[in-house]
Amino acid sequence: MSAGSLLNLERVSKSYGVRPLLTDVSLGVGAGERIGIVGRNGDGKTTLLRIMTGAEEPDEGRVSRQRGLLVGVLSQQDDFDDAHTVRQVVLQGKADHEWAADSRLREIVEVLLAGVDLDRAVHGLSGGERRRCALAGLLLGDHDLIVLDEPTNHLDVEAVAWLAAHLAARSSALVVVTHDRWFLDAVCQQTWEVHDGVVDLYEGGYAAFVLAKAERQRQAAASEQRRQNLVRKELAWLRRGAPARTSKPKFRIDAANALIEDVPPPRDRLELQRFAAQRLGKDVIDVEGVDFSRGTRQLLSHATWRLGPGDRIGLVGVNGAGKTSVLSLLSGEAAPSAGRVRHGRTVALQHLTQDVEVDDPEARVLATVESIRRVTKTADGEITATSMLERFGFTGDRLTARIGDLSGGERRRFQLLRLLLTEPNVLLLDEPTNDLDIETLNVLEDFLDGWPGTLVVVSHDRYFLERVTDSVWALLGDGQISMLPRGVDEYLERRAAALAATPSDRSIERSEGPAAATDTAKAKAGSAEERAAKKTVARLDKVLERLSAREAELTADLAAHASDPEKLTAIGSELTALQEEKEAAELEWLEAAEVLE
Repeated sequence: MSAGSLLNLERVSKSYGVRPLLTDVSLGVGAGERIGIVGRNGDGKTTLLRIMTGAEEPDEGRVSRQRGLLVGVLSQQDDFDDAHTVRQVVLQGKADHEWAADSRLREIVEVLLAGVDLDRAVHGLSGGERRRCALAGLLLGDHDLIVLDEPTNHLDVEAVAWLAAHLAARSSALVVVTHDRWFLDAVCQQTWEVHDGVVDLYEGGYAAFVLAKAERQRQAAASEQRRQNLVRKELAWLRRGAPARTSKPKFRIDAANALIEDVPPPRDRLELQRFAAQRLGKDVIDVEGVDFSRGTRQLLSHATWRLGPGDRIGLVGVNGAGKTSVLSLLSGEAAPSAGRVRHGRTVALQHLTQDVEVDDPEARVLATVESIRRVTKTADGEITATSMLERFGFTGDRLTARIGDLSGGERRRFQLLRLLLTEPNVLLLDEPTNDLDIETLNVLEDFLDGWPGTLVVVSHDRYFLERVTDSVWALLGDGQISMLPRGVDEYLERRAAALAATPSDRSIERSEGPAAATDTAKAKAGSAEERAAKKTVARLDKVLERLSAREAELTADLAAHASDPEKLTAIGSELTALQEEKEAAELEWLEAAEVLE
């Protein structure tokens, strides 16, 4: 092992059953290197990480590590003791003054644990909160090598941007598995592609990886024409995009340019809008003077928003801003408390939610798809259900697999496919990139390039947003849906400016309580406003009394069922929801009380 080498794999092989995941793989990680790992789901990315960190042993070959190497690992499942508090598992029991005095530690805690009570029990946390806790605990430590498996899961666009900047500034070596292509470009200096039992090494982040891969395919005259065309299309998008995407490629770029000289733009916007207008007419979805709340939290206040034929919109906002709720409002699954949401007469809408539960786990993939539609139409022509399944990765025995036997990523692909086969002209997609590998994302983007309709996407995947949408809108906590001409960059700038202006309100602003950031004027004595405030205070006094009593009952139940994990989980979930409801009620009570002061 060389002086600067932290870890080496020498002729490593690993199989599960008769399926080889890694075959005779040799590679190494040097001090300070930042490496991104990509590949299809199931091709061995996580297995490679586990072998590198010693969580699994190879069937053949050798793994050598530098003596005294400190490795920090973020896996997809945490190992928290549910009986401990957040402070114990993340901060190792440190008091606030101990970590807050260090600006580096304080920033990690403020960004990743904003809105999380440090003295709250771990068992009551949501999946996203547990993920943030695991990531914060890792980043608070000092490591020679940091190994991350899907670190951007459950992070909003703002937190992903912060994490990228944080990791790029650290001196630790980094190995990360992620499907977030923007993150790969922002952080990584090398890209490893795991496929067919081997690991191919490329210099640079995702953009350089795509360019180099296209060049390798050109030189090798690859026979997989369909796959090659997708890479060329992705290449065209990258080369015609922001200059930063193609910075510092470490190979000949003239050959790559030759690959795309005859490739058209990823999609013809004018033609798609013309086709969409024929299918939709002039009216699609109009949000007119809408007030919209979730519980006691007001998400929209007299908001107006109009979606036209062929609009391709990305919707961003911090976690909890109400993006998913706004999609429910657009789909008609939720109703506004004031104003109206009007659909055009020809609208055929489909809504992809984050839920991947299946109706009939015994049903078969191909039979289910053919029962919906055997042939579907796109702007490029007709395509059969079997061809669509193949494009989305369902080949061989996966065509006849039981839906209940599909993996999380396969279920997500199947869910998307079913929606697309119904030939909607309006698509609402809520985190469509969850559980999808980069190759499947390329296929989805390719399909959407020829899909004529109105598209609204909520996603933390910044690359996907920029790739498939033409405009970005944001929920900024002011009750409106605001257009951002400069897209995600403008959103991050506006968020940073807002946080800098009111640093003491950081945790409140992240939970997106719009009323928390506004000053409430005192009502005049005897006015209607004062009477309304008194009624609100009286009502909330009763609500808070009821919630506090129930909170005490649930806390007692936790102690009574300490040895029953299932009971603890159920009680913890109810307690979490109740505490959120109580917090919202307390905020509303304070606002009403301020009117009376």
